[in-house]
Amino acid sequence: MNNVKKEAIEKAKQETKPKRKVLFNTAKAFFVGGMICLLAQIIIDILKKQFELDNELANSVGVAIMVFLGSLLTGLGIYDKIGQFAGAGTIIPITGFANSMTSAALESKSEGIILGVFTNMFKVAGSVIVVGVISAFIFGTIRFLLRI
Repeated sequence: MNNVKKEAIEKAKQETKPKRKVLFNTAKAFFVGGMICLLAQIIIDILKKQFELDNELANSVGVAIMVFLGSLLTGLGIYDKIGQFAGAGTIIPITGFANSMTSAALESKSEGIILGVFTNMFKVAGSVIVVGVISAFIFGTIRFLLRI
């Protein structure tokens, strides 16, 4: 008798559970992530044309501006709202990295600067940095070996 109740409860849960809108959520993430990247490209193009920066410097300054904008929007609470709407579309660009660093810093500021902000900020972002360094080493090695 107890198993019958459990099965009935599970069936009721499955029937009332909201359906995931995978295609719609994917489209939202793709669109918002694309808009963030489009904004970055517009900034880089403006830096090249208006300030006559070379390609490498314009890219570096453009990335710095996007990191600043991501941190600013996180501090103002706007980036989290965009993230709730777009999901993974806000995590993938460089602004998502800035968001994770800034969020960790804001959450731990009451613990002090050294033990709070700096420690927690790099706990979150440390794995991203490690994966980036290891990936760069592996692909750099492969590229070097293929040239020989």
